[in-house]
Amino acid sequence: MLKIKTLNAISPVYRNILDGARYLVSAEAEAPDAIIVRSADMHGMPVDASLLAVGRAGVGVNNIPLDELAQKGVVVFNSPGANANAVKELVVAALLMASRRVSEGIQWTLDNKDDPDIANLVEKGKKQFVGPELAGKTLGVIGLGAIGVMVANTGASLGMKVLGYDPYISVEHAWSLSRSVKHSTDLSEVLKTSDYITLHVPLTDGTRKLLDAAAIEQMKPGAAIINYARDALVDAEAVREALEIGQLRAYVSDFPVPGLVGCRNTVFTPHLGASTPESEDNCVRIVAEELDDYLVRGAIRNSVNYPACDPGRLTMPRVTVLHQNVPNVIGSVTGALAAAGLNIENMVNQSRGAYAYTVLDLSDKPSPDVVAELGRLEAVYRVRLLTP
Repeated sequence: MLKIKTLNAISPVYRNILDGARYLVSAEAEAPDAIIVRSADMHGMPVDASLLAVGRAGVGVNNIPLDELAQKGVVVFNSPGANANAVKELVVAALLMASRRVSEGIQWTLDNKDDPDIANLVEKGKKQFVGPELAGKTLGVIGLGAIGVMVANTGASLGMKVLGYDPYISVEHAWSLSRSVKHSTDLSEVLKTSDYITLHVPLTDGTRKLLDAAAIEQMKPGAAIINYARDALVDAEAVREALEIGQLRAYVSDFPVPGLVGCRNTVFTPHLGASTPESEDNCVRIVAEELDDYLVRGAIRNSVNYPACDPGRLTMPRVTVLHQNVPNVIGSVTGALAAAGLNIENMVNQSRGAYAYTVLDLSDKPSPDVVAELGRLEAVYRVRLLTP
């Protein structure tokens, strides 16, 4: 029986995918074959030799040591797109909060809740919360992944002019983009012409403080920033200074940070982007499917440290090899199999940066000694034998 350890409470929808006769899923599982994690920090956590895969029920993987696990032959998966609709809906709310001063108006009402004349007070009080409509304004969407595309399309349906910026947009996401969304190849154009900028890119060394003082200076005076991606994509001090001088009209984010919380014209929500039951179900469903595919037939989909690879149905003995992406590894593997008198019926090799994955379907089942020999080859991290 395959054992999957859960590091956080997860939706029970995995039971629809992971057959109880084949899998034990438990927070108490010892020597697990796989782990499902949400927010638990895995940095510094001991790694069992039995561990084959980690499934992140979500998108961000900052809590997982990707290279350390890759070099132990552990494939890490995530669930891109699972929370896209949930985040998109909250970004729409953020656009309204950045424009119509909704949160300030709610607070004003609460502050005056005990005034018996509140019905008349609102007619005077509401003047301070006047804000523009979204229709006809320009929305700049930085990052056109699953969430960014949905936000861009929704902005267009609200009557906004939408500029989408993503130099690495996939074919799949490009096809999903509304025709009314203009795909810009110039970030400066987006900054200079947008009334609202919304961020939907991952946090990397290249995107950290993407919106710094220099970028904000390029923006239209009185523009607003919506950040429901990652806090460190913006320079908090630069945002604070821009709000003080009126260069920015508003900053709305899902990531409260010291020095900005409580500043005038800021609104923060407590990381609510994916906090819907539908999103949590989707994340676990996708991860369960990925782990099942990998553990049973060696397929890799949505990995963040190894290449994608679908070797097809498991119909004969299959050897999978996780290894360094360097010369001579495949030759060493095939040579060892040939020396054991095993014919390779089908072979697939894929690489991603420093790591590679080779899958070989064989005419006959190799002995445990042959599998162990493959595992001892130079630059090989892990070898598995799968049988129908």
